[in-house]
Amino acid sequence: MLYSFLEMSRAAMMPWRAAANMTRQSLRSPLHPAFDTLAGRTTAAAADLFESLTRYYGKPEWELSPVLVNDQPVDVVTDTVWSKPFCSLLHFKRDRAALAKARGVKVTELKDRSVLIVAPMSGHHATLLRGTVEAFLPDHEVYITDWTDARKVAVNDGRFDLGDYVLYVREMITALGDNPHVVAVCQPGPPTLAAIALMAEDEDPKRPSSMTFMGSPIDARKSPTVPNKLAEERPYEWFRDNLIQTVPAVYPGAMRRVYPGFLQLTGFINMNFERHVDAHWDFFQHMVEGDGDSADRHRQFYDEYLSVMDLTEEFYLQTIHEVFQAHTLARGEMHVGERLVRPETITDVALLTVEGENDDISGIGQTQAAHTLCSNLPESLRLDHVQPGVGHYGVFNGRRFREEIAPKMKAFMAEHDKGA
Repeated sequence: MLYSFLEMSRAAMMPWRAAANMTRQSLRSPLHPAFDTLAGRTTAAAADLFESLTRYYGKPEWELSPVLVNDQPVDVVTDTVWSKPFCSLLHFKRDRAALAKARGVKVTELKDRSVLIVAPMSGHHATLLRGTVEAFLPDHEVYITDWTDARKVAVNDGRFDLGDYVLYVREMITALGDNPHVVAVCQPGPPTLAAIALMAEDEDPKRPSSMTFMGSPIDARKSPTVPNKLAEERPYEWFRDNLIQTVPAVYPGAMRRVYPGFLQLTGFINMNFERHVDAHWDFFQHMVEGDGDSADRHRQFYDEYLSVMDLTEEFYLQTIHEVFQAHTLARGEMHVGERLVRPETITDVALLTVEGENDDISGIGQTQAAHTLCSNLPESLRLDHVQPGVGHYGVFNGRRFREEIAPKMKAFMAEHDKGA
């Protein structure tokens, strides 16, 4: 009922949104008598703020700028190289002729390492990792998992649970076929480690060269944060009975049971409510003052942040139970189908863990736990890095990621590349 009520509310707001759009557009016309007056700018800013707070935010576009290689621009296009109902694998293809010219080599000599970025399936779209992608584009073949919004997947396409997630990741690693370097950001840490453990146990020749886990709840018992404590304090039945909704008929996934993205977003915002209120007040002030650059930066951030996706009921509830309540991977009890996941079978896939000193979502030690689970991995194939002064999002985005974390990751991959 909550989901349907939200859709009806959005429909009811359409006339008001139309009025707000007309108001701001007319007041920003040089022909309007109130143009560039304090009253006109204030009213236009209020209409703009109302529009942004009531808008439905769809899936963002990647809109990647040409990557600079030796100060020369190289165009990038997005290509789908693998697809199933709940995920597509995207390849960010660089213009090889331009890339070869920028490096002063022949096209046939271009042999960059492949990096598979496993994006979170936890509410936001993969575009949240745009900065992560851009950091690797100059010198790597970059791929990323583009998880499908559950409300857009027809019920006839079946269920999708945590075990399916593991098998999807394994299939995508196999599809690349060149022992890629795998980077799991936040939520996908446990299922990605499980996928690689299955490949190692099977002695799969296409298993990755390295695996990097960034701010991941490998063992959520370590340094528990507010989200971790919430998951442990509430019984499983509370999540099932209060957070699962039915997709309304206006979407392709009508009647599918999901954990709606708008509930996840509500949780994110409540964690830093005052900060978000201050950000929108500053946005209003910038528009009144005519500071377009600051207002545009606000729009760019919140266009991404407020765009959310639904998760299938079975995936969400299994993640709550296995990762945050029963801790099955950390306890050596996780199963994919009938198979027990055994990280100790990983002996030749290099392991890098990255954590943020101020991470309030995955506390210090949760990602490092991967080293304990991969007990038979030689010390020469291990590295742990704790980045000072960054929170959760700073682990994979922002200046310190670009200048300090990404170079360390690239050096680690270069050292342990099986195709080197």
